[in-house]
Amino acid sequence: MKRFALIGAAGYIADRHMKAIKETGNDLVCATDRFDVMGRIDSYFPDAEFFLEIENLDKYMDDLRREGKPIDYVSICTPNYMHPSHIRFALRNGAHAICEKPLVIFPKDMHIIKDIEAETGKKVYTILQLRYHKTILDLKKKIDESPEKMFDVDLSYITTRGNWYLKSWKGNINKSGGVATNIGIHFFDMITWIFGDVKENIVHVYNPDKAAGFLQLEKARVRWFLSVDAADLPKEATDKGKRTFRSITVNGEEVEFSEGFTDLHTETYRNILNGNGFGIDDARESIELTDFVRNAKPIGLKGEYHPFLK
Repeated sequence: MKRFALIGAAGYIADRHMKAIKETGNDLVCATDRFDVMGRIDSYFPDAEFFLEIENLDKYMDDLRREGKPIDYVSICTPNYMHPSHIRFALRNGAHAICEKPLVIFPKDMHIIKDIEAETGKKVYTILQLRYHKTILDLKKKIDESPEKMFDVDLSYITTRGNWYLKSWKGNINKSGGVATNIGIHFFDMITWIFGDVKENIVHVYNPDKAAGFLQLEKARVRWFLSVDAADLPKEATDKGKRTFRSITVNGEEVEFSEGFTDLHTETYRNILNGNGFGIDDARESIELTDFVRNAKPIGLKGEYHPFLK
């Protein structure tokens, strides 16, 4: 049984990490968050120690290490901009880090963390759960075995958010990385994992609430569109009362993957604990891609732009 600590325990995504720790037969020993609305922890680990200040978690983990009961893994569920600091915290406390997406916002942080991995002998893992989704695995197998050399892909993801979104850290480009990073990182990882590295990256639109562009990959031409604006939902979604829409078409054929997300964090943890998790190098392509998108000058409605921009 491995011993876990968790940073960011009050956040929405922390529930999936606690569930994964529990379902893989391990123990959450301690957790921290600046907010003390912590009812969810009782459902999984009611005996876990809890701290409002990370400094007290640091002391507690050091005491455990000195007693011969060190923490093996630190799960990181904090806002995006805090990830590099909390990854360093885990490694320098003698634990492996399991970090939510995006691993980091800025590519330079990957190089620094890679150095700290080497210094400490501990590993950094990230959550690239779409790589475990059965539909995505089937699609990758199909593409890998296809005699076709190039595919036309349309990627659309709209996950509507209220007025709070742009007023929170998620609306601050320096804290979230912007909309392409915050809601798009998993999809960019998925398409580059399946269709290969980026050869050309064009941004058509980049606003606080939406972004769109074109990617030339090794095996695909990809038109992509991301938004948190309910006004962008297609009629097929609004007619059903849905506030989220995700779609991937490959050569005009829809890839249905609206279900099957419930257990992906548990599967991610299972693979990490078995020594097969995804690390810094696996996350590199999507982090560099979104960093380029964030800093590019949008060209407007020119060339091969996504149909939702019409």
